[in-house]
Amino acid sequence: MTDPRPLIVSDVPMIAVIELGSTSIRMMIASPGADGRGKARILDTLQQTVSLGRDTFTTGTIRNQTTEACVSAVISFRRVMQEYGITRPEHIRVIASSAVREAANREAFLDRIFVATGIAVTVIEEAEVNRLTYRAVRPLLGRQAFFKTSDTLVAEVGGGSTETLLFHRGRVAAAQMHKLGSLRLAKSMDVYAVSRRREQAIMSGSIDQAIEAICAALPPAKKPVMLALGGDIRFAASLLQPDWDHHSLVSVTTMDLETLARQLAEMSLEEVVRVHHLSYENAETLYPALLIYIRLAQALHLRRFFVAEVNLRNGLLAEMESGGNWTAEFKHQIISSALEVARRYQVDLGRARHVSATAMAMMDFLRARHVFSHRDEMLLTVAALLHEAGLFINLSAYHKHTGYIIANSDLFGLGTQDVAMAAQIARYHRRSMPKPTHNAYMQLSREDRLTVSRLAAILRVASAVDGLPSRRPLPLRFREHDGVLTIMTDVFANLPMIQQRISASADLFEQIYGLRVNLRQTAKDTSS
Repeated sequence: MTDPRPLIVSDVPMIAVIELGSTSIRMMIASPGADGRGKARILDTLQQTVSLGRDTFTTGTIRNQTTEACVSAVISFRRVMQEYGITRPEHIRVIASSAVREAANREAFLDRIFVATGIAVTVIEEAEVNRLTYRAVRPLLGRQAFFKTSDTLVAEVGGGSTETLLFHRGRVAAAQMHKLGSLRLAKSMDVYAVSRRREQAIMSGSIDQAIEAICAALPPAKKPVMLALGGDIRFAASLLQPDWDHHSLVSVTTMDLETLARQLAEMSLEEVVRVHHLSYENAETLYPALLIYIRLAQALHLRRFFVAEVNLRNGLLAEMESGGNWTAEFKHQIISSALEVARRYQVDLGRARHVSATAMAMMDFLRARHVFSHRDEMLLTVAALLHEAGLFINLSAYHKHTGYIIANSDLFGLGTQDVAMAAQIARYHRRSMPKPTHNAYMQLSREDRLTVSRLAAILRVASAVDGLPSRRPLPLRFREHDGVLTIMTDVFANLPMIQQRISASADLFEQIYGLRVNLRQTAKDTSS
């Protein structure tokens, strides 16, 4: 019997990604850069229907029967990976989102998958979903003329949630996740003993509440271009635009989508399965998902919008291919998001950038003896840019207000733990050092508390150094000798005041790095 999968011989190791979604488990196998353009070539895609969301969104736990169905699916996918020669753990990524993340027995579920298959499943949080979506859509959007001149809203309705990613002229302006998913919405209707028409009206009401929150994050009086992602809208686009090649964007009209949704609303689930050749699980989520897209398009006054054939798995492949998620472009988007928050709270952006630049210069100098990760760099940058956001509330104890603002802000690319750490780093840029009596600090792990202290120590000094009432940052050089970090500058104004500020702020730095901090004036270079 001939194997339907071709034998592929390549020096480039192939990679595989698996997503445990709310209604199915999907795998994508690719060859990195195999098309000669540095872009992964998709070799195989597989899917097995397993409704994790049906369990989680109704009972809050994943049943043993469903767990074993997942085990069987992953084992079958593993066999396919072996056929492609994919066996090394670094060439395999398996992720799970809301259906597993929200399950009360998720740890037992993850343990069972690992014991049975030897494959570890990573439960991704909302910020990671945003990041992977960004990585998936960025190459496609970058080729569109409208992307750099207009606001672009990327929306994906999943089984458990609806994700939105707003770009302003190519830069991330906002990222949100709402607990409004097609399967979650469908299962919530089970408690109502009402007619189908009444059920659809209740759905519409639930959707409109979430749509209001989505629209509130958009710039007023602006109509964005919308890009819709997700299996349900792709299926609908294929029906409405049968010539779509699935490689480029396809445009669908809101009116045509409404017509299709009305047709589905008049059909039973069994009829949808039979007529459209769908699984029962996919048929169950189709109408609720389309209704969410329609309501969103109507709220934005859009007559048409685009649909694309990209998903989280494409984003995950892009990360694996690039060797990680801390690319220069991704860092730039995190900084852009932090600056959006800074503008919202009327932060002095000139000073914020000066403090950030000084903090980065100090970190670079300290790298000779200390290790800092890309994550450390981003946390310090975000904390530095936002360290004075609390002034928006009150001058008194503004560092505490800053911590509160950051902790409750949507910062693209940073997970819940990252945001909590950035908040604490900024909170400790002045006044008190971290103490065991500070609850938010003590809620962090020991490792994260140490990271906060290390980075806050740098920020305290950087904030003190930037003491000139100038729009230009101080030109600084650093030297370490005999237990003293000397900061050298040829600027002659206000040095005594800055030295006093440094002396009052360098306590944590000396405690962490074992170095006293001095400011030294150097002669200006007058050579021609």
